[in-house]
Amino acid sequence: MKKTLILVRHATAEDQSFRIRDFDRNLNSKGLSESLAMGKWLVQEGVKPGFFVSSPASRAFKTAEIIAGQYKLPVDAIQTQAGIYDGGPRAYLQAVNTVQEEHSVVMLFGHNPDITYFAEYLSGASIGSMKKGSAVFIEFKEQKWEEISAKTGDLVLYKTPKQVREDE
Repeated sequence: MKKTLILVRHATAEDQSFRIRDFDRNLNSKGLSESLAMGKWLVQEGVKPGFFVSSPASRAFKTAEIIAGQYKLPVDAIQTQAGIYDGGPRAYLQAVNTVQEEHSVVMLFGHNPDITYFAEYLSGASIGSMKKGSAVFIEFKEQKWEEISAKTGDLVLYKTPKQVREDE
């Protein structure tokens, strides 16, 4: 069965400051708008994720929450995995390799630079640096989630909030 992994970089967040821990940074108004635009676009395109997994950091989780909301899903439908925040690409791989087989479309919310490295690792494609709020779609032909590793997927789409707005 074909599988699709959608990697979403968190949308634009408030700037870092000495008053706020990096983990606690929230989306700013631009980030809220980017997340909403991406969520609407995903629903409109008929993308149907069966599983949402996110970094527990505020900006990534809020991005996931807004997109899940466009699917009318409750917040508790989003599973968090702590390693996605600062565990490097290996933590992303572990999150993907432990997905239940019943899910054919998974959406994972994380952070740069790891999420870009992970997308390139899985697909062998050169993406550069994922823009805030953007999504990368990687398809896997015959693998089980636990079998996914380096260069086993095909990059089929990279979409940014700016492109989504231009398409409206």
